[in-house]
Amino acid sequence: MNTALDALAAEPCAVCGPESRPVPPAEAERLLAVLSEWKIVHKQTDRLAATFTFEDFDAALAFAGQVGALAAAADHHPRLVVEWGRVRVAWWTHAIGGLHRNDFIMAARTSQLLAL
Repeated sequence: MNTALDALAAEPCAVCGPESRPVPPAEAERLLAVLSEWKIVHKQTDRLAATFTFEDFDAALAFAGQVGALAAAADHHPRLVVEWGRVRVAWWTHAIGGLHRNDFIMAARTSQLLAL
């Protein structure tokens, strides 16, 4: 059990808009330390990304469905790429064009799915 991961996953997601502030770099690094599978990818916008591997396509698709249900419940939606035996998940906040604390919360919730 990872209590830091569980604590982060238990936080509520805030409503975000264009006025919302991105996570400062020092806080992003601290939060990233809790998320062992995740890394920050610098593209047009910073994103939290992780690739999860599975035995086959059915298991990967089932995991993607679980992530989709989390996203729908929080009204915060990732990029999902499903392939045979793996799912790549990327979280970022479109409204601010970068990383918000919500993205770290949702990454923690995504990681928790594998512990269930």
